[in-house]
Amino acid sequence: MRVGLDELYPPRRLATARRAAAAAGLDALLLSPGSDLRYLTGYDAHPGERLTLLVLPTEAEPTLIVPSLERPAAEASPAPATGVRIVDHSDGTDPYPLVVAALGQPVRAVGLADRMWAEQVLALRAALPEATQRLATEVLSALRVRKSPPEVTALAEAGAAIDAVHRRMGEWLRPGRTEAQVATDIAAAIRATGHARVDFVIVAAGPNGASPHHGTSDRPIGVGEPVVVDIGGTMPSGYRSDCTRTYVAGGRASAEFLDHYAVLHAAQRAGVAAVRPGVRAETVDATTRSVIAAAGLGDAFLHRTGHGIGLDGHEEPYVVAGNSRALEPGMAFSIEPGIYLAGRHGARIEDIVVCTTDGVRRLNTTSTELITL
Repeated sequence: MRVGLDELYPPRRLATARRAAAAAGLDALLLSPGSDLRYLTGYDAHPGERLTLLVLPTEAEPTLIVPSLERPAAEASPAPATGVRIVDHSDGTDPYPLVVAALGQPVRAVGLADRMWAEQVLALRAALPEATQRLATEVLSALRVRKSPPEVTALAEAGAAIDAVHRRMGEWLRPGRTEAQVATDIAAAIRATGHARVDFVIVAAGPNGASPHHGTSDRPIGVGEPVVVDIGGTMPSGYRSDCTRTYVAGGRASAEFLDHYAVLHAAQRAGVAAVRPGVRAETVDATTRSVIAAAGLGDAFLHRTGHGIGLDGHEEPYVVAGNSRALEPGMAFSIEPGIYLAGRHGARIEDIVVCTTDGVRRLNTTSTELITL
């Protein structure tokens, strides 16, 4: 069942964020285009040199400042239904006095969007010289890290859509075709399954699979070569997909690779099974890592076990050594161990999972077995 935007972006989020900002000692949040702005208002704003800014004071009404030519888009978004007042500015005018006016009072500390452009950060510093600038993530990360039921539904829709692409891999991934040719077909399929945007397509065959973020190349895929396919996109809801499977393109993979994949498969299953409320994120990472290390391949696991996902492709919580945060129901993240041997081959298995009240739910449901096409 497709979730509605009114469920994904409820007005109460603004009030919750306002209270959290006040509790953190902030007088306002100032959010430029990005996932934080969309999380609070549903507006997928265009980032550009013209200022777009959500001004969320703790003691005044929220105001969305937009360029005049983008006001229709803002008004057509879920933002007005959240109770945000929209104010626009025309080309050639200074929008920063509008920020000061929207705040309604002098401010001592403001939280800025983490990925705000530097020129806007500096302009806000000049407009609010008495205000200390901090990161909005100090407040918003704690709100965004636990997904609501509608958010989980949106992530499940994204997972089903990317699973549908993986199920069609046999149509495109064949010996003799280049990684880039296969990637072109995959990208078209990602859009066809309902994604609004393709975020990334990795097709890494043979020795290229040993580079976790390889991308694609004009190298032809060889018979019996393992191929890592890591793909993801953004749904119209704003929520992301991300799923990796490893394939063999015709023929039979080497005995060495089959042994390595068996280890990886066991590690990924162990990582998923370890997820439950109260377990530390670092414990899940250690669980996957221990299986691979026991097989003598610990040095070939080059990255963390997983990352959170939602309106961003990578967000909290990170499943990595040193993160002692306990998992909670509603946290959504990847479990994606990999084994990479430079000059030889690589493999990765990735599922998006959600921590539930009593365990774990996989949002990617295709087989994690090695698939020979």
